[in-house]
Amino acid sequence: MTDKTYVLAIDQGTTSSRAILFDHGGEIVAVDQKEHAQILPRAGWVEHDALEIWRNTRDVVAGVLSAAEVNRHEIAAVGITNQRESVVVWDRTTGEPVHNVIVWQDTRTQKICDRLAASAPGASAEAPDYDRYKDRVGLGLATYFAGPKVAWILENVEGARERAEAGDLLLGTMDTWVLWNMTGGVDGGVHATDVTNASRTMLMNIDTLDWNAEICADMGIPVSMLPEIKPSSGVFGYGRKNGLLVDTPISGILGDQQAATFGQACFEVGQAKNTYGTGCFMLMNTGTTPVRSANGLLTTVAYQIGDAPAVYALEGSIAVAGSLVQWLRDNLGLITESKDVEELARSVEDNGGAYFVPAFSGLFAPYWRPDARGALVGLTRYVNKGHIARAVEESTAFQTREVLEAMNRDAAASGSPGATLTELKVDGGMTRDELLMQFQADQVGVPVVRPRVAETTALGAAYAAGIAVGFWSGTQDVVDNWAEGKRWLPQMDDAERERLFRNWKKAVTRTLDWVDEDVVE
Repeated sequence: MTDKTYVLAIDQGTTSSRAILFDHGGEIVAVDQKEHAQILPRAGWVEHDALEIWRNTRDVVAGVLSAAEVNRHEIAAVGITNQRESVVVWDRTTGEPVHNVIVWQDTRTQKICDRLAASAPGASAEAPDYDRYKDRVGLGLATYFAGPKVAWILENVEGARERAEAGDLLLGTMDTWVLWNMTGGVDGGVHATDVTNASRTMLMNIDTLDWNAEICADMGIPVSMLPEIKPSSGVFGYGRKNGLLVDTPISGILGDQQAATFGQACFEVGQAKNTYGTGCFMLMNTGTTPVRSANGLLTTVAYQIGDAPAVYALEGSIAVAGSLVQWLRDNLGLITESKDVEELARSVEDNGGAYFVPAFSGLFAPYWRPDARGALVGLTRYVNKGHIARAVEESTAFQTREVLEAMNRDAAASGSPGATLTELKVDGGMTRDELLMQFQADQVGVPVVRPRVAETTALGAAYAAGIAVGFWSGTQDVVDNWAEGKRWLPQMDDAERERLFRNWKKAVTRTLDWVDEDVVE
């Protein structure tokens, strides 16, 4: 352990940027947070302003240091965690983005994905191969991932391709953008990413952890744009001279869901966690060998500490969870604050027969159906706003059960001990909703466990950074710091549990084939 007192985590998320200061016990000392604009130019498009995010990052760092009354001399290291797959392309000389951030939820790249699938060896427009890269990158072709988003920018922003081919443009997921600016930007900024974020681009070889030049060429992305890939825990660079964190090591980077897995101490094969945020993401540790999914899941890198072998995970990604509650608040006005959804849902005894499938950006795992759109079904005149709130809550639990069952099938096929999952660790903002957590336990049929420190995403990034500089000695410190906060046990009758899930599956079928091929962007 060093003589420093704290580790700072920067959590650059989908709706806000936060800075959280942690002490050696993994406890929160101070937090500052600032939301950024959600830019929605047209249906299916979601963008952020990268410069606004960088301004907000500086603001929250200043805010958290002020709140805690500390300065950089007391900070051992900085960790970064981020919304994954969201990508920005910027000019290496001016630092100006050539386009807004294209966010992970954005679906505009469907035609690019279709084109790549149709041009696969042995494929055609009538028989496309959306898994053409899956053996190499662990991911199927989908709008979710960063690579096709970069291809869209180069194809649609005037002059971008020429500037990229001339070596003038850089690309990165949001960790890379924050790191580059924090380490100096145009004045010597470090252009790097970690293995977890690189594994979400569809451009990195999952086995060898390096960029795949052939796939880059297929997507028209010059390799010169790409950041250097580094381990998740290790020194990436140091704070810029004219910032608040001068010379402070930035020594941990993890994509948000991998950071939560790290913060939840899921270091053993078969351990799993589920994060309830804007979307919902379950990861199961599969050890140092990547497991290919046959059930609609993703093969991803969970973390890598220094020179040690990378650890992999199976992941089930759900596009809409907490953002459905925000939609209920902002678009329908049924609640004033997101936390009010639980009280409204408790005003009724059940869902009244209503089911809400939030396929706003298509369906992610385990379906991967970009043609799906949201549906509220099973309505009668009996249904009121309480039933709708309850259907909103239950949709997250139903989707999680679908992912968990797919994960168990993959784990069983690979011989992983994850096939006998005995409890589900949970984290994220929605875990404060006790009605949802109880219904989740009822649906998955195993205990649901929330840690005492629920901010596991930021905490995971802090641990990775602190381990790299000796503030924590290793993963055992993470295990020792982890403490259970609350546990929910399954209570529902099996017949009722299965009836509800059966109706959910029926509701999902009503969302499919909604988008005409001719209008999918």
